[in-house]
Amino acid sequence: MKSENTFFSGALGWIKIIVIALVLAFGIRYFLISPVTVNGKSMDPTLHDGEHLFINKVSNPDRFDIIVFPAPDEENAEYIKRVIGLPGDKVEYKQDQLYINGKAYDEPYLDSEKADLKSGYLTTDPNGNPDFTMAEIKGSNGSLTVPEGELFVLGDNRQVSKDSRYIGFISQDTVLGKVISFGKSLQR
Repeated sequence: MKSENTFFSGALGWIKIIVIALVLAFGIRYFLISPVTVNGKSMDPTLHDGEHLFINKVSNPDRFDIIVFPAPDEENAEYIKRVIGLPGDKVEYKQDQLYINGKAYDEPYLDSEKADLKSGYLTTDPNGNPDFTMAEIKGSNGSLTVPEGELFVLGDNRQVSKDSRYIGFISQDTVLGKVISFGKSLQR
């Protein structure tokens, strides 16, 4: 009888440990960190089609972070893009040069794409013009700045990326998370 009680108390102890481990795993997976898979070439060469990543679901995105959000123009799809403009920022491109609030910014994550470019400009507006401002972005209502609560995002592979130039601004409330780098440089 005594060995039977010892067996059941030992089994109950293991069941408790397993349940606690499952609850922790579930909590981490759904509330803190989540896996995603890159689908498409819009973030080449930084991220590649089929690459598996993790996103941090509890941090706020900053400029040049790579984020995941629900595709506003496709059902049950998610986009992965780089944050270029934050709320209140005046974002412009002049001859492939990024300006934020009048200050020029380098984009080293575009260097290899620019080197491979045979002619023209890498970053253009939807009509192919190399100079554009926020006033031309869908949802800007002619404003020159990123609206409050919104983000301006671009893919690193600018010539094929469906990003804010085409889909408009992204609501900060819809961001699912920011990509976590595990030893791989995401070139900020």
